[in-house]
Amino acid sequence: MLNHCEGSVDRLYEAILRLDSKEECRSFFEDLCTIREILDMAQRLETAMLLDSKMSYLDIAKDLKISTATIGRVSKCLHYGSGGYRLVLDKLKEKGDDA
Repeated sequence: MLNHCEGSVDRLYEAILRLDSKEECRSFFEDLCTIREILDMAQRLETAMLLDSKMSYLDIAKDLKISTATIGRVSKCLHYGSGGYRLVLDKLKEKGDDA
């Protein structure tokens, strides 16, 4: 999918891995992304957390004010994607950062 710009994407991942704190991460993402993009990514992670806690699509849609289509896309990635959501959710649970 991202093969045509694999080197640039890898460089982005490396840059993120080199950040040492939440403050550094916030500064980088605020420069890199629009506020809307950051909020959308945060909302998708929140959606994955709520799906993982077995909350219904309708309750998530109501609580987060998002469409059930968006919830469905996150659910598809959570269950059939590359495992990124599961990895992050498990790491957040390990640290006690889950909702």
